[in-house]
Amino acid sequence: MKILVTGSQGFVGRNLVAELKNKGYEDILEFNRDSDQTLLNEYTKQCDFIFHLAGVNRPKEENEFMEGNFGLTSTLLELLKKNNNKAPVLLTSSIQAANDNPYGNSKRAGEDLLFEYSNTTGAKALVYRLPNLFGKWSKPNYNSVVATFCHNIARGIDIQINDPKSEVTLSYIDDVLAEFIRALKGEETKDGEFCKVPISYKITVGELAEKIYSFKRNRETLVMPSLQSKFDKALYGTFLSYLPEDKFSYNLKKNVDNRGWLAEFIKSESMGQIFISKTKPGITRGNHWHHTKVEKFLVIQGEAVIKFRKIGTDEVLEYKVNGEVPEVVDIPVGYTHSITNTGQDEVITLFWACEIFDPEKPDTYYLEV
Repeated sequence: MKILVTGSQGFVGRNLVAELKNKGYEDILEFNRDSDQTLLNEYTKQCDFIFHLAGVNRPKEENEFMEGNFGLTSTLLELLKKNNNKAPVLLTSSIQAANDNPYGNSKRAGEDLLFEYSNTTGAKALVYRLPNLFGKWSKPNYNSVVATFCHNIARGIDIQINDPKSEVTLSYIDDVLAEFIRALKGEETKDGEFCKVPISYKITVGELAEKIYSFKRNRETLVMPSLQSKFDKALYGTFLSYLPEDKFSYNLKKNVDNRGWLAEFIKSESMGQIFISKTKPGITRGNHWHHTKVEKFLVIQGEAVIKFRKIGTDEVLEYKVNGEVPEVVDIPVGYTHSITNTGQDEVITLFWACEIFDPEKPDTYYLEV
């Protein structure tokens, strides 16, 4: 199957071409603004499906809207007619097509042209009026509020919000791609005469900005905002894709003493926190117990023994652990516990606690095992 993608170097185009290749489609004909214009004639002879993504969003002159969003569509359809190719055409339009402005008018003109072409030739027309899109590879400070916010906030650049209560509708690029692959297979989602991406999200501009700011704060406070919703997961992944390439990493606070060192890694209001330690040979950590807080220990390097004693009893339980055999040890409430490095090398341990440590309410009581 030969698939023509116009606008293949744009935000949607780059993501779509990558996903088509992921799905095993190898014969992809790419056309963009830098392509030799004669290629379009050749491609319209060969293609079996067209993703017509090319368009103009931010031209220098107003008349470029019509040239880019109507003119190229007209050229494409005329070439398909000339080459007697009735391959399905998927056109990316915009919800702005419902508005009376130069951009909306040019998008609507392209839609009408495709519908007329479909009625005349019998070729299948798939028109998607897309909302604001977000995801990796979108150009900041252009036409995506998410891309602009992510890019600027990641770099400490101020963002401009005129009305924080203004609501925007967003679709994630992966959901768009999934719908486009369904359309390629003849399983598009219809919405009257148009098609639609079935998953979208509504959020105010102020809420959107605060979510992205919270993602940046995570690198300083270690507190991870909730990623329970699909939108938050998609937005967080998008934010990370806009980090400066020399700022992918960040340092943790390393607390050093005579036992070794310990560093907090990540915190969550709903899932507690994870920290890591390195312990010298012969050194013991712990010797305390908790009323409510529970923990998990995982030694990933070295040899250690984890000891328990239920409060008010004399019996001591021992669990010998080794980094070569990953073994998670649960720390129940009401048991004083400790971990001792019994080997010749330093022990590295991952710890999980069910709550973020609160120095005002530590729920930690010293008592030797």
